[in-house]
Amino acid sequence: MSLPIHSSPFLSVFLFSILGALLTDCARLPETTRVLHDDDRVMVTLETDFHAPSGSRTSPTDISAEQLTKLLRGFSVRPISRLPIPVLADERPPRKLLRERELEVLAPVLHEALLKVGFHERVRFEVVSPGRNPRYWRDVTGGWIRIRDRYFHLHVDYYHVEQPIRKIDAYDPYYPSPWTPEQNYAVYYEPQGLYVTDPMLDQSAVDLERFFERASP
Repeated sequence: MSLPIHSSPFLSVFLFSILGALLTDCARLPETTRVLHDDDRVMVTLETDFHAPSGSRTSPTDISAEQLTKLLRGFSVRPISRLPIPVLADERPPRKLLRERELEVLAPVLHEALLKVGFHERVRFEVVSPGRNPRYWRDVTGGWIRIRDRYFHLHVDYYHVEQPIRKIDAYDPYYPSPWTPEQNYAVYYEPQGLYVTDPMLDQSAVDLERFFERASP
C-alpha cells in the first residue's frame, strides 16, 4: 500500500529541489544592458553573460570593420537534427552564416560594440531580411559573440528563420503570433586551422592571433 503524500518527506524535498532549480535557471537568463543599434536591418545589443565560467572575462577588442567582415565570412552553420534516428537526420553540408549584404551592414556596428562591451557582457546581434511574405514575416539570422583573451567565440541561435513582424496577431489581438524558439546549430570555420579550442572555456573559437598573422601582408 502506497504512503499518502503528506507522510512522504522525500517527495517534498524532491519537489522543492526541482522548483528551486527552475527558479534558478529563470533568474540567470541573459539581460539586455544596452541597445547599441536597432533598425530595420540590424539589431546589436550588449547583454549579461551569466553562463561564462568563473574567472573568464570578455575582452573589449578593436577589430576594424574590414577585418570583422573577413573574420565573419569564414563562419558556416548546419542545423543539428533533433531526430533520434541517424538515417533520418539532416546531413546537408554547412552553409555560409552571413550573406555579403548582411556583412556590409553588420560589421561596422559590431566594430563599435566590441569596443564598448563590458567584462561580464557579450554582444548579441540580429540581421533581418524580408521574409517570404514581407508584410507579415521577416527572415532573421542571429546569435551572440564573446571574445576572451585571443579567442573569438560565436554562437548561433537563428539561421534564416522566419519570425512574425507583428507582436499581435492581425486576426486575434488577444493571442500574439508564436515566437520562433532558439535552435541548435553546429558552427564551422574556414580555414580550419584557425578554429581551435579555448582551453579555459573548452569551446571552439577563432584564434585571433593566428587570424591577424594570416591577414597581415
